[in-house]
Amino acid sequence: MSTKHLLDPELHPLLDILPDMPMSADRLPGSRKMFLDMVNMGDPDENGVTREEVTIPGPEGAPDIRCLIYKPKDAKGKRPAFLHIHGGGYVVGLPEMSDEMNLRVCGQLGTVVLSVDYRLAPEHPIPAPLDDCYAGLAWLHKSAEELGIDRERIAIGGESAGGGLAAALGLKARDLAAYAVCHQQLVYPMLDDRTGTSDAPGDPLCGEFVWTRDSNQFGWTAYLGDAPRAAPQVPARADSLKGLPPTWILTAALDLFRDENIAYAQRLMADGVKSELHIYPAACHGFQMIPGTTLNKRYVADYMGALKRGLGVD
Repeated sequence: MSTKHLLDPELHPLLDILPDMPMSADRLPGSRKMFLDMVNMGDPDENGVTREEVTIPGPEGAPDIRCLIYKPKDAKGKRPAFLHIHGGGYVVGLPEMSDEMNLRVCGQLGTVVLSVDYRLAPEHPIPAPLDDCYAGLAWLHKSAEELGIDRERIAIGGESAGGGLAAALGLKARDLAAYAVCHQQLVYPMLDDRTGTSDAPGDPLCGEFVWTRDSNQFGWTAYLGDAPRAAPQVPARADSLKGLPPTWILTAALDLFRDENIAYAQRLMADGVKSELHIYPAACHGFQMIPGTTLNKRYVADYMGALKRGLGVD
């Protein structure tokens, strides 16, 4: 059964850009090259920011981590910071994929943005990706004076697997209580390894486009390896979500992650976490990759507004 008739017509070009190509080990090199070829870097000067590649200390015994850091040119006083984590099913992707939005966040909100080039599975399964992201959060806190950052206004977020890693980072930061997080910004986050299995196939109207059940199971298997399927790496398996920072979640009506995103938002609210959930109709995974659509314009406005509130920007 095709669900194309349920997809916003403005998003149909996305199906040509990202055709149905289930992720697998033999296809992984080609998939990584495809995402690299799709990178479209913006102009820092047009946004009033600087963009620099930096290397920060990695976790103990692990390599240093490449990151992109964005800094506003005209910021005065203490400024907020946003740790961004790119998507890619835990197996593909790089910080440059989100350059245009990170330029916008930095320029319009006067926010330092650090985007982490974390190690990818299956070469580096858990705990490596999450450890790298935690190292990024630690570096922002430790470098706060140098960067002019307000340690009380550091947010975390990402898209898809990046959203899943951000949710996992929120849990780890809560449990270790060493580095504060003021806000979580989760865009159709990848939260539950059970989604797409025979035991949890989910709504048949979801998951036909871009990120499918087979791709999801490949991504989770590569990421988890032989490790137990448990929190924080699998956020949906956390016993409690109490004590997490205020959270904004956006998902799409035709996205494979829709129901796990809704369930996570419900759990956050039930555990007393200030939460906001948006479900975009007629949208699928990756919908915001098509510029100029009605949904893309709405997404940019909602995303920027939520992050502005979360960071306490006037």
